[in-house]
Amino acid sequence: MSQSSTKIVIRNFQHGDMPLLGELYQSVTAKENATFWWIGDEDNWSNVFCAFEDGKMVAKGQVSIINVIPPGRSKENNHSIYVNLKTIPEKENDIALLNSVYQQLYIRAIQLKETLPIEYGTVLCVGNDSSETVNNQFFIGKGYLHLKSVYRMNRDLNEPIPELKLHEEFQFSYWKMESPDEERDYLDVEAEIWPDAPLGLNRLSDYKNNKLWTSMVIRQTDTIIGGLMAWQEDDHGVIEDVFVREPWRKRGFAKYLLTQALRYLKANQLPCANLMVLTTNKSALSLYESVGFHADKEEIRYFIKLN
Repeated sequence: MSQSSTKIVIRNFQHGDMPLLGELYQSVTAKENATFWWIGDEDNWSNVFCAFEDGKMVAKGQVSIINVIPPGRSKENNHSIYVNLKTIPEKENDIALLNSVYQQLYIRAIQLKETLPIEYGTVLCVGNDSSETVNNQFFIGKGYLHLKSVYRMNRDLNEPIPELKLHEEFQFSYWKMESPDEERDYLDVEAEIWPDAPLGLNRLSDYKNNKLWTSMVIRQTDTIIGGLMAWQEDDHGVIEDVFVREPWRKRGFAKYLLTQALRYLKANQLPCANLMVLTTNKSALSLYESVGFHADKEEIRYFIKLN
């Protein structure tokens, strides 16, 4: 594999880099299904590292805390930090370039780890489309192991949406979670559903900043029994965090929530919606297919223990 022959400058992203970032984005995403993270707000730029060669941005990487384990969970659980690293296509085999940017990302990941509760371990993860074989192989060469695989499922919102009814003892509502207490109530339930990968307040705040964000819940009196979130991303809708609590499962609540989310996104003139699901979760795959979703890409995720 090739090595860099000219001087590479690596530093954090800055305001003036935006046009060069746009060029890099167009170059990377010209390859179908490439996973490219956007840089976020300025307070996130300490997590974003760019590589420049002869005035051109040739690579960009960033790290982000994704899951923070709350107190009281099993010690086997791990916080997770994810990394994303992309180069222009003609540099995807440039191991020297990839290593140089990765080193900065790894150092930053260690710094982020130090901000997390010390009673749990931390894993550093990467997720790429299954077609990104060269990028995946780079991380495998770093010792990353397979973590899980997920499908992105897509749904055409121009297709008919089933009309379902909810029994009168249950109440459906939109929930904006406008107070810290409401956010904590939601996160407590969410961590019950996914104890090994809870959402956490920071990611919830990120989700709430998306265009058209809303949450939808079903309650029985004052008890939350199920919910999901929906928002707009680029020109499509996203559905996330679909859950029904154990005592109320297999009673059609998830399907009802999904149809409400599809109607909400369609009412906002979005052409399609997508969501992510584990490739091994056969019951969830069947549920999503029953309301019109189909798998259109596979993402493979890898990890190492961050010491």
